[in-house]
Amino acid sequence: MSHSTYNIQWNEAQNHIKELLEYEAAPDAQKPETDRVSAFQTAAVIYIKYIQVFRKLEECYFQIVHPQKRIVLKHVLDGTMGRLLELKNEMVNLEFSEYHFFDDVLSDMKLTPADIEIPVPRYFTQDNEKDIKDRMKLMAETLAKYRLDETSDKKEEIKMSLEEAIKIIQVHERARQGCLRAKFMREIRAQEEREKMLSLQGASTMDPDVASTIIQKVWKGYSQRNKTLKLREEELIFIGMQPNSDTPTHHKDSPVSKVSKREEERVLIQAQHEREYQDALVNIKEKIREAEGPDIKENMQDQIRQWFIETRDATGKFPDYPSDDEGGSAAIFKTKNGEGEEGAEGEGGKKKGKKGKKKKGDKKEKKEKGK
Repeated sequence: MSHSTYNIQWNEAQNHIKELLEYEAAPDAQKPETDRVSAFQTAAVIYIKYIQVFRKLEECYFQIVHPQKRIVLKHVLDGTMGRLLELKNEMVNLEFSEYHFFDDVLSDMKLTPADIEIPVPRYFTQDNEKDIKDRMKLMAETLAKYRLDETSDKKEEIKMSLEEAIKIIQVHERARQGCLRAKFMREIRAQEEREKMLSLQGASTMDPDVASTIIQKVWKGYSQRNKTLKLREEELIFIGMQPNSDTPTHHKDSPVSKVSKREEERVLIQAQHEREYQDALVNIKEKIREAEGPDIKENMQDQIRQWFIETRDATGKFPDYPSDDEGGSAAIFKTKNGEGEEGAEGEGGKKKGKKGKKKKGDKKEKKEKGK
């Protein structure tokens, strides 16, 4: 599918989230529910809707290649998973059970059980692939080392004379022969019991023609079922509802292979775009530092000098430079910004006062002219 398809799917998921948030924030939804069954039904409906949103967002995050969009999508996806856990906890508290039955809800919403399956997000393994490989490597090395230690310990523990070894072998051989003898005797007794039962019941009186008819009936039924199954598969293949069994699904021209190949390409493009995005962040930061860094530094130095001069004029001595605990130069800029805002408010008040005086004077002049 194209990039616009996943953008549309993301937009639909966002609209569903907005509707759910509006529903949950409504005054009627916030009223306490006294009936446990109706409360569970309400929570189940919201839970299933969040599962549908989660499935759409997970698919979008796995297929979209734009790095900035993936960052936003991941935040939304994590928030959706958190809300799912909250609703799950609420349903557990209502039913006192970890397992829930949504048959009625699924029937009302016209959904199937497959629609509410929660897949494991693929970015769990995709984004942490390096950490998983390192962990598996460490576990393999630890297990290999542990096995070596075990084999070395066993070799050291096995210490006995030739006579002791012969005695152990003899004991095990006698035990093996005893087990075989007991098994043989058990089979003989079972055979004797079967012969005794047959002699008591008597020989079978079934007619050979009847027996052959039963065998033919069973075989014909089995053969016809296989033929019917084969005809059904051929019909599904003919109408395009099932792939041809002669052509393997991993063939390069099959739809399944094309989809999997496209997904692999998107994963590679995602990794490439992510590297370009991270490199661009560093490069843009360096360019801004080189182009605007000297001007910004000079402006900050001028502001700090001005602060020292203004403080000296006001107090008669130079102030101490703020320590790191006080915030350093940030405290100076904070103080200056606060003073600037107060000065702007004072100037605004003065201007308003002048305007008010001017308006009063205009009114007096108008009255005198009227007289």
